[in-house]
Amino acid sequence: MIANRENVAMKQNEDWSRKRVIVIGAARQGIALARYLIGRGAQVVINDRLPIDQLGSAQEALAGESIEWIGDGHPLSLLNGADLLCISGGVPFDLPIVREAQSRGIAVTNDSQIFLEVCPCRVIGITGSAGKTTTTTLVGLMAQAAQDESNTRSVELSVNTTKDQDGARGLFSDSKVWVGGNIGSPLLSMVDEMKPIDLTVMELSSFQLEVMQRSPEIAAILNITPNHLDRHETMQAYIDAKARILDFQSSHDIAILNRDDPAAWSMQEKVHGRLVTFGIRKSSEMHESVYFDRDLNSILISTPSAVDRDDICVIQRDDIPLLGEHNVLNVLGACAIALAAGISVSAMASGVKRFTGIPHRLEFVRSWGGGDWYNDSIATAPERAVAAINSFSKPMILLAGGKDKNLPWDRFASLVCQRVKHLILFGEAAGIISDALTSYEKDSETTVTYCSGLKEAVMAAANKVSDGEIVLLSPGGTSFDEFHDFEDRGEAFKKWVMELL
Repeated sequence: MIANRENVAMKQNEDWSRKRVIVIGAARQGIALARYLIGRGAQVVINDRLPIDQLGSAQEALAGESIEWIGDGHPLSLLNGADLLCISGGVPFDLPIVREAQSRGIAVTNDSQIFLEVCPCRVIGITGSAGKTTTTTLVGLMAQAAQDESNTRSVELSVNTTKDQDGARGLFSDSKVWVGGNIGSPLLSMVDEMKPIDLTVMELSSFQLEVMQRSPEIAAILNITPNHLDRHETMQAYIDAKARILDFQSSHDIAILNRDDPAAWSMQEKVHGRLVTFGIRKSSEMHESVYFDRDLNSILISTPSAVDRDDICVIQRDDIPLLGEHNVLNVLGACAIALAAGISVSAMASGVKRFTGIPHRLEFVRSWGGGDWYNDSIATAPERAVAAINSFSKPMILLAGGKDKNLPWDRFASLVCQRVKHLILFGEAAGIISDALTSYEKDSETTVTYCSGLKEAVMAAANKVSDGEIVLLSPGGTSFDEFHDFEDRGEAFKKWVMELL
C-alpha cells in the first residue's frame, strides 16, 4: 500500500506542460478532464461528434480557457503531434481514432484512470451490471456515519487529558468522504481538495473500465448480467471490461465478490490480495463474508476469527428502507465493502437507515387516479426492469421501452405475462419487446398498448389506472431514442405525472 502511495506522489508531479492531449467527448467527464489538464499546463484539444455550434454548454463551462475545439466527427489528423488521447465514458473503444492512436503508440486513457493515478487517498471502486449506484451511495453514507462516530468519540475523549489524543482518534476522524465517478460529478474535478486521510467511493462502469490500467485499493464486483452488448458486442468482452477493476490490484489490496452471481464469483482467480464476499446464504469457506439469515430476518457478518462467537448482526430486514429483494443484495454488498474498508457495524446500520433513495430508482412520484406512480427510469436493461417489477405485489401498469441495447428480453417478457396487468410500450424497443412477448402471452391476461413516445404512454396509463394499482416506469431500454439520458427521461416522466389533473 505504501508503494502505491509513492507511485501516486510521482504521478502527481508529472509535467503536463509539454503535452498535447486530445479529449474526445465534451460532456461532464471531458469538461472536468480538460479543466484539470489545462490547470497543469497541457495543450488541450476537445473533440466531439457534434458540430461546434451544438457544444455551447461545454464551451460556456470552459469559457476563458485556452482550448482548441474540433467538432463534427473525429478526423485521424487530430493525432498528429498528440501525446495522449483521453476518451469519455460514452465514446466507443472501437472508434477508428482510438484504434489509430493505439497503432501509433499513443497512450489512451480516461478521467477515471488519471484520477486513480493522482488521488492521494484510499479509493473504493464499485462496479456491476445492476445496483452499483445504490450500493455506491450506501457505502458513502456508511463512511459518512463512521466519520461522524469518530469525530464524536474524539470530542468526548478531548475532555480527558490522560488519553493520547492521536491514538484515541478513530479511523475516519478529521477525514472527508468523497462519492462520485459514474454518478454525480467527476472525481477528477475534486481531487485537488482531497487529503491522504480521506476516503473516496467511486462508481465505475464497463465503459470506464475497458480502457483502464489501474485498479482501486478496494474493488467490488456486485454482479455481471447481460448489459451494454450494443457497445461491447459479446458477453465475454463485457465480462472482461468488468474484470479490469481487479486486474491491476496488488497483494495489499482487497476484492469484494458476490457469491450468488456466477460471473462475479468466477473472478476469484483474479483476486491478488484479501477477499471479502457477500450472498444470501452463509459462506462455507474461511474468509470474511456478509450474508442474510432468513430465520433471523437479518444481515450478518461472519469472519474466520469469530469461530468461538456468534456472527455479528448488522441490521434487520424490517429496518432497511428499500423496496425489493434485489436491494437486500445491494445492502449485503455495501456491508461487505464497508467491512473491507474498516467501517464499524454501527456505522453500516446507520448508513442504511439514512438512505432516502436515489432519483429515478423506484422513486415515488405521487398518488393519482387511485394508483401509486413510480419512476424507475434508471432501469436501462431488462434485468433491472425485472427487479423493479418484483419489488411490488399489487396489480401493475408497466411503462417499458426506449432504445434497445441488443439484450435478451425473454425473462422480462415471461415475468410481464405473469405479473403485469397492463403493459404500455413506447419508443424504438416497442416492437422488439412485443416480439419477445409472443412466446409467453398464450395463457396471459396482460393487455398491451403501443405508444410512440413516453408522454403518450403517461396519458395512456392515466386512462387505465384504478384504485390500488401501481403505475411503474421501468423501461428496460436506454433513453437515447427520445431523451438526452435516463435522468432527462425520469424528469420528464415526473413532470407529466405531476401535471395530471
